[in-house]
Amino acid sequence: MVRLLIPFVTGMVLAEYTGLSAGFTCITSIMFLLLFLLMQWLPVVRKYQWRWITGICLNLLLLSVGAIRMQLQQSSSRANWIGHYLTDTSKLIVTLQEPLVSKSNSYRSLASINWLYRKQGWERVSGHVLLYFAKDSTPPPIRYGSVLILRQPLQRITGSGNPGSFDYATYCARQDIHYQAFLRKGSYSVLDRSNANTVTAFLIRTRNAVLTIIRKAIPSAQTYSVAEALLIGYRDDLDKELVLAYSNTGVVHIIAISGLHLGMIYGLLLLLLKPFRKKRWLHWGRPLIIVSVLWGFSLLAGAGASILRSVVMFSFIVVGESLGRKSHIHNTLAASACCLLLYYPYFLWDVGFQLSYTAVLSIVIFMKPLYRCLYFNNQLLKAAWQLSAITLSAQVFTLPLVLYYFHQFPNLFLFTNFIAVPLSGIILYGEMLLLLVYPVDLLNQLTGSALSFFINLLNRLIEQTSRLPFAVTGNIPFSLLQFWLLYGALTGITAWLFYRRPAWLIGGLGCAATLFLAGSFTRIRQKQQQKLIVYNIPHYRAIDILDGAHCLFLGDARLRTNTSLISYHLLPARTLYGVSERKYLDRIEVSGTLVAGPHKKVLVINQPVTLPVPVRKIRVDLIILGGDPDIDLGQLASRFTCAEYIFDSSNPLWKIRYWKKAADSLHLRHHTISEQGAYEMDL
Repeated sequence: MVRLLIPFVTGMVLAEYTGLSAGFTCITSIMFLLLFLLMQWLPVVRKYQWRWITGICLNLLLLSVGAIRMQLQQSSSRANWIGHYLTDTSKLIVTLQEPLVSKSNSYRSLASINWLYRKQGWERVSGHVLLYFAKDSTPPPIRYGSVLILRQPLQRITGSGNPGSFDYATYCARQDIHYQAFLRKGSYSVLDRSNANTVTAFLIRTRNAVLTIIRKAIPSAQTYSVAEALLIGYRDDLDKELVLAYSNTGVVHIIAISGLHLGMIYGLLLLLLKPFRKKRWLHWGRPLIIVSVLWGFSLLAGAGASILRSVVMFSFIVVGESLGRKSHIHNTLAASACCLLLYYPYFLWDVGFQLSYTAVLSIVIFMKPLYRCLYFNNQLLKAAWQLSAITLSAQVFTLPLVLYYFHQFPNLFLFTNFIAVPLSGIILYGEMLLLLVYPVDLLNQLTGSALSFFINLLNRLIEQTSRLPFAVTGNIPFSLLQFWLLYGALTGITAWLFYRRPAWLIGGLGCAATLFLAGSFTRIRQKQQQKLIVYNIPHYRAIDILDGAHCLFLGDARLRTNTSLISYHLLPARTLYGVSERKYLDRIEVSGTLVAGPHKKVLVINQPVTLPVPVRKIRVDLIILGGDPDIDLGQLASRFTCAEYIFDSSNPLWKIRYWKKAADSLHLRHHTISEQGAYEMDL
């Protein structure tokens, strides 16, 4: 399965990034299939001599199949995709695919698009849309399965364009979500019917019942939010600061349903069924019970990529053991990946999927050799070392992913995992007990009190650890090239340790040396950079002036106190360019509203100004309008010779539309941050 998975994944990657046509991949797959079948009719001797041709045909066939599967998943390949027909006047019929989720200013839900009204009448279409309902005193009278008619135009989901930031638009597109709509009363109607799926509705009711039990037994919001995440992966109630603390200490996998939780449930099921192992009916009943419970738990927990990987793997293991066959773990791992990617190819780009598989592969490769390095007679010390060996080995192949996606490394991961993993096991089993004893008030209260104690203990441990100054190494610049070089170095050195072939060591050390050189060149380039960045942050003015390894922030003072916006918008760009903020710059002069670099001059206007008419127009390279200033664009154009005007996100939309109309009539180049994304310029 490992050999089959490699060309299959390669085909999907090629289809995603090269734009291969569906016709070409279909023709090539048929050609390679016919050639492969033709090779099977050859005499045995010829078949053996030309077996390399058979191998090439099989690999190319799998590559073509992977490309076809990816093309079938892409939204634009479907003839009835909503994007082919949508206009500003389109009416839509949609079905809610999840219950409403309360946000700060709205209620959010995902809906599938079913029908589109055109001149010919209602036509069947496909696609998804994110709906945001304006918040008032009560939520809209809708629920999962409700059918709505939308009379408001959909908006295309766009990313912020901020350097180094999370590409939200691509993330949504890979889930077939390309549009969003902000709805108020009168812009939609609720039909008197429901398109709810029976199984999904049952899972939602079950989840709500579990949440009700947990919230009644554990009254504290911060405590029951962790209990919800641990048991069924419900994270809407989690505090952002608490999640950040779990991430900084390297134990965020505890509150993200994964193989750890499924392994605990699997172990409990084996223990409960052990007394009945001699029963004849249990030969087939045991695997059926285990697989049913594991899949039921996975669906209840949201069926994320990491938990699906685990449940498919466990299903293979359980079914294989019931048939008297034990497969190699690498084969089982590859088989589960192949099944999941056949079901949904975009799992390949899911961070949880990547971390899950690399962590398991790393544990499989390194855990036993590392565990055998130390031997303890004491059973307690032996168990502690085994847990430490698992934690350490999991970090090897997940390290490049952590550095590339999160640009930080939790230095105290070994300490926090050593305590948090056993504690999370106690809490998870305690929550299962709570569901069983819920009808008995006394037992329910005792179990809830015990769970509150252990969860508060876990939260305090994580929060106190995350506050230590050396808990995390953050803001680590790490490019895609460095990501692949680090994987090359780890793979080469690992292969040399196992097979002792000098070529592997040379390759690994070569990648490590190139990684060091790439980092050095990046730092040299960053020392020389002089750049301006206008960020796309709704309702805020935010500008960074970069000079070498430092930056000067020009923006709203209220943004400095919003740690969430800073972490989401500003820090990724500063990490990408390797800068830290300070109050002055060495080579770029910032005087009032004027920013003067070696080659460019920028004028920043964020308040009404009275400008005298100069004898000769003043030349500037860029004028940034922000903070809703009362400015006439015609007056600016009569006083300045400017290459481009920037309208940032702090201005109201009506004023931006007015400025754009004026700029078009005056033939002035302009860039709207809220529509076109962040703006960068070398100074």
